[in-house]
This record gives sequence, C-alpha cells and structure tokens, in this order.
Amino acid sequence: MEIASKLHTIDWIILSVTLIFIVAYGTYVTRKNANVTDYIKGGSDSKWWTIGLSVMATQASAITFLSTPGQAFHSGMGFVQFYFGLPIAMIIICVVFIPIYHKLKVYTAYEFLEGRFDLKTRSLAAILFLVQRGLAAGITIFAPAIILSAVLDWDLLTLNIIIGFLVIIYTVSGGTKAVNVTQKQQMIIIFIGMLIAFFMIMSQLPENITFKNALEIAGASDKMQVLDFSFDLSNRYTVWTGILGGTFLMLSYFGTDQSQVQRYLSGKSIRESQLGLIFNGLLKVPMQFFILLIGVMVFVFYQFNASPLNFNPTANDEVKNSEFVAEYQQLEAEHIIIENDKRLLFSDGFQVEEKERIKGLNKRDLELKEAAKEIINKIDEKNTLKKIESNDKDYVFIHFILNNLPRGLIGLLLAVILSAAMSSTASELNALASTTAIDLYKRNVKGVKNEEHFVKASKWFTLLWGIIAISVACIANLFDNLIQLVNIIGSIFYGNVLGIFLLAFFIKFVKGNAVFIAAIITQALIIAVFLLDWLPYLWLNLLGCVLVMAIAIAIQFLMPSKDNVETI
Repeated sequence: MEIASKLHTIDWIILSVTLIFIVAYGTYVTRKNANVTDYIKGGSDSKWWTIGLSVMATQASAITFLSTPGQAFHSGMGFVQFYFGLPIAMIIICVVFIPIYHKLKVYTAYEFLEGRFDLKTRSLAAILFLVQRGLAAGITIFAPAIILSAVLDWDLLTLNIIIGFLVIIYTVSGGTKAVNVTQKQQMIIIFIGMLIAFFMIMSQLPENITFKNALEIAGASDKMQVLDFSFDLSNRYTVWTGILGGTFLMLSYFGTDQSQVQRYLSGKSIRESQLGLIFNGLLKVPMQFFILLIGVMVFVFYQFNASPLNFNPTANDEVKNSEFVAEYQQLEAEHIIIENDKRLLFSDGFQVEEKERIKGLNKRDLELKEAAKEIINKIDEKNTLKKIESNDKDYVFIHFILNNLPRGLIGLLLAVILSAAMSSTASELNALASTTAIDLYKRNVKGVKNEEHFVKASKWFTLLWGIIAISVACIANLFDNLIQLVNIIGSIFYGNVLGIFLLAFFIKFVKGNAVFIAAIITQALIIAVFLLDWLPYLWLNLLGCVLVMAIAIAIQFLMPSKDNVETI
C-alpha cells in the first residue's frame, strides 16, 4: 500500500518504543499495589498537576486527535462551543462534589448513593455508568485501529484485538497509579506533538501566505465562525447548547463518571483534587480550540495542494476495483477543476468580493463529495465481508500526517495519537473494573474476603471489560464522526445519572424508591427521544437531569410519607 511506504525505520522505532514503554511501565508499578487503596485510588497521594493532566488525558482520547481536526476541516471552529460549559462544571464539582467524596472516603462515586438512598439506587447508577462507559471504551479502541488500518493496510478486526489486549496488559498490571503517572508523561508528548504539527502545516503553506492570510482564506469558506447565538434546535453546536447542555454533560461526566472521579479521588487532599480540576478547566477549552485550529489550517493547506475526493484510502481502493470506477473518476475530475479554480483565486491574492464565488465552489465540491459517498455506500451494501466507511472526517488529519510530514515526525504524531488512545482506554477499563468490583461484586459477595481477593477481582474485571470493549470495537459503525459518537453515547445516560446525584445532594426529602423508579422511567424516555430524533444530543443531558428530578419529586409526594431510608 502506498501510504505504508511513508513509514520509515525511525517512525517504527518511535512507535515501538512508545508502546513498549507504556506496557513495561504499567507492569513495573504493579508490584506496589498490595491493597485496594493502592490499586483503585493510587495510594491517594497524587499532586494537582498529575490529577489535572490525568483528567485531561482521560477525556482526550485518540478520538480527540483524529476526529477534532476532521470536524474543523469539514465544519469549522463551531465545535469548540461544545466545551463552553466545562469551566462552569469544574467550579461546581470543586465546591460540591469533591468535598463530599473525600469526606466519605469513597472508592467510587456510587458508594455515596447507597448511604443517601439505598443499595438498588446505587447499583442502578453503577450499571448505567457501566453500560455507557463500556460502549465508549470500545470506541476508544476502534479509533487508533482506524489509524493503523490506513497505515498498515491491516484488517480492522485484527487491529481492534491487538490494540485492546495491549491496553488490557498495561491496565491490569498497573492500576490507578500507573494510569495517572503514565498519563502525565503522555500529555507532555501530546502537547509537543500537536505544536510540531501546527508549525509544520504553516511551514508548508506558500511563502506569501501568512497566518493572517490563512485565517482570511478559512473565513472565506465559513470555517472561522466560532460563536453561534441562534436558538435553532436542529443546530448541534451553539453557545446555548454548549453552556446549558455542555455544562450538564460535563457535570455528569466529571462529577459522576467513575473514569474521571477515580482520577481526582487519588488526590493527596481536597485542595490537590480541586486545583487539578481547575487546571483542567482553564486549559481544556484553549487546547480544543488549538486542535480545531489545526484542522482549519489543514483545510487551508489543501486549498493549495491536491486532496482526495474522499480521505478514506480503503474506500478509494474499493472504488477502483468496482463497477462504479468510471462514474467516480468523473466526480474526481470535476473535484480537481474546482481545486484548481480555488487555488488560482487564493494564489492571486484573495479579494473579499470573491467570497460568494468561493462559497459557490465549496458548495459544488460538497455535492461532489456527497455523490462520492453514495457510490461508496453502494459498494458497501454489496460487500458482505467488511465494512467500507464512506464518512471520511476521521481520516483527514491522518491523511495529512502520512502524506506531508517528514520521516520521524510521522512516527511522533502516530505515537501521540496512540498514547492518547491507550491512556484514555486504560482509564476507562480501570474505572469499569473498580465500579464492578466495589459497587456490585464487593457489595453483594458473601463471606469475609481479604484485600488481596478484591485486588485480584479488580484485575479479572479489568480483563472482562477489556474483552467487552474489544467486542464493541469490532462491531462499531461510525456516526457523523467518532468524537460525536462518544458524546452521543454519554448524553443518552449522563443526564439521568447527574439528576440522581443532584437529588442526593440537594433534595433531602426524596428517598430511594422514588429515585429508583424515576431513573428507570427517565432512561426509557431519553432513549425514545434520541431514537425519534426530537432534540440535538447535547440537550439530552439537560432533559434527562430535569426529568429524573421532576419525576422523583412527583413520585415521592404520591408515596406514603413513611420511609425507612435515612439520609446522610
């Protein structure tokens, strides 16, 4: 395969050293995990910068570095609005959630719910987390498999299994402390890699194109519209969805999702945990803005350089061997004409009055890309052996890396994406195992068991969830793109779980039975709303939270006043 030839010896060395280091380091620190506190809470001695980087690395999976630039390439900077609620959520969690968790000395977020409500409510919240995070873990394995599939021309199924088991080895061995410390090092590699990528893109633009000119070119194609104040519910990303829906999503994710809670429960003190989350809140939005900007600069780069009609190399190969090749080549020919026309406009000195002509060319080019996707989908329907993905957003950035960066830097950028994939997946498997071991197994197992027993149980549950995640990865289909798929999965469940916690914190007269019934009803309603496509997915977080609280309060008023469940 042509792309595979782009990988030189130095690229393979960088990739291999990165993977070996992660697995070896995780195995090395295993010897320190003698009890549950060490394995699940990392000894509770993490500093704020370790917590902050670990929290960021858990959220910033390979999907972030694959999908976000592709999202910006196709749709512009508007996706950054999705993160506007994050700083607000960080402040609320620091003030409300962290002090309670530390005071109760819990291993998981869901332990709190049993003391406040009852065992069945704790178990339900834990199960909701396990379902959505188990699905999301599969996607974080699937993302880097796409990369290596494009690079090595390997089967996606095989790659999902290989990557998944590498992560399982590392996570089973290392526990929370290994995850935290390794993520700190990985985030440093990620920051360096993304800065290098940005400057390499800029260096490959024509000499007369400055950064200001690049922004003007992007703006002419409507890629620089950051803020959208419209109230159009059909628009997924606006200021209002970011602040309202985004805040509720981030509150639930960082405040009740064990994959994140476990990161700051390892803090040495309340202050260290709070500083870690504030650090994440201050840095996360600028980081996402910068990654989106990289995607926009890749778009500008391709205004002066040839780009494929579809960035998925597998799809292009399949078309060449199909009956639709002549039709596809006609689309490619017109695509090249449009690229040449735009190149002349931008090279001769972009004029504002030409913006409408540029919009017209972009519109026609988009029509060509959609027609190309239809052809790919026709081939996919006839191909029963493997999935052929027509959506190419997740391939844009990797295409640029493999075809335009010098040797060595290709390996570095691939190492960045793989580091993010492994660290995020490790956090998820670690949290899934902890929740299963503490909230379900330990709480229901009969007989007295020692610390070593529960450490071993956590490791076995890590293996189990790793296998489940690999299975999800093997059957995963792309939605609009991977980063949206993960957020959609979360939004279906997060609002409900957040509402349960807000009831626990603030509505003291509501008891366990009412919350349990309300949560089941709410989850069914949210799934129905999503399947019927009544609301953009970000609003599901707000709707789920409001629904479970309102239904629980209503049920409590209708129930007999006597309730034996004590509140804390």
